[in-house]
Amino acid sequence: KAKPQMLPWIIEVKKEAEIQKMRAAGRVAREVLDIAGRAVAPGITTDEIDNIVHRESLLRGAYPSPLNYHGFPKSCCTSVNEVICHGIPDDRKLVEGDIINLDITCYLDGYHGDCSEMFVVGGETDDESKKLLQATYDCWVKAMEFVEPGKDYKDIGAIIEDHVTERGFTTVKNFCGHGIGSVFHTNPNIFHYRNSEPNGQMAPGHTFTIEPMICQGTSQVLSWPDQWTATTRDGKRTAQFEHTLLITRDGVEALTGKIETSPIQFWEKESEVHQGLWLGTTPAARERAASLSAQKS
Repeated sequence: KAKPQMLPWIIEVKKEAEIQKMRAAGRVAREVLDIAGRAVAPGITTDEIDNIVHRESLLRGAYPSPLNYHGFPKSCCTSVNEVICHGIPDDRKLVEGDIINLDITCYLDGYHGDCSEMFVVGGETDDESKKLLQATYDCWVKAMEFVEPGKDYKDIGAIIEDHVTERGFTTVKNFCGHGIGSVFHTNPNIFHYRNSEPNGQMAPGHTFTIEPMICQGTSQVLSWPDQWTATTRDGKRTAQFEHTLLITRDGVEALTGKIETSPIQFWEKESEVHQGLWLGTTPAARERAASLSAQKS
């Protein structure tokens, strides 16, 4: 007998043993994302990056969650320039000035860790793309800073939308963040635009993603015949960042947060919301972020 669908405000509270497994899965996802990011360069194909992701996931005893998920044919999503999300790795070579989102999810010991980050191919791109990357990163961090027990999930969206629209950008409404754990996608749904959906209240033990998709032009989506790739209708560029987050009694932690070997990008250095690495709002996360940022400065 099929289980009844959970009401949108019913959210799983992870036990300590589950949280430890999610920390491990998040760490693996971060390591794989960093390795894939270091491979981004002019001339490499996204298929080659996918091969790296697949190999590095298996080397860590994990499985790449996207592979065969509802028929998805690859081990990660590689979304270049106007691709909003779910780009399928292929034989196109990256060129200098491209911007690319690498979306990595690893399944380890029964739990998923999900994260994504932007990379600039060749290290330099045009000024308008830099503004897009900065606005996307800043709205994301601003939304994560909002997270704490007792607040409503629905209020995340307005923070994101208000930040980007003031800077001339738009936020995609077709895709959302999500709860995560032993199931890849579950409650709560995290909308990245102003809404009044009854998606529950934040509480310690909740794990979920925030992953805004921000566009230079229209946020209307063009879906490709492959049934996965989503691009902007006007062909203008788009950007996205994502963490798996854990709510604790004293704030929020990024389970996919950066580590000692992670790069620090220009948008982290120049952020008007939080300069340096962002690992969460708990005292321990703040202290760790400050230490790592100092090492990289």
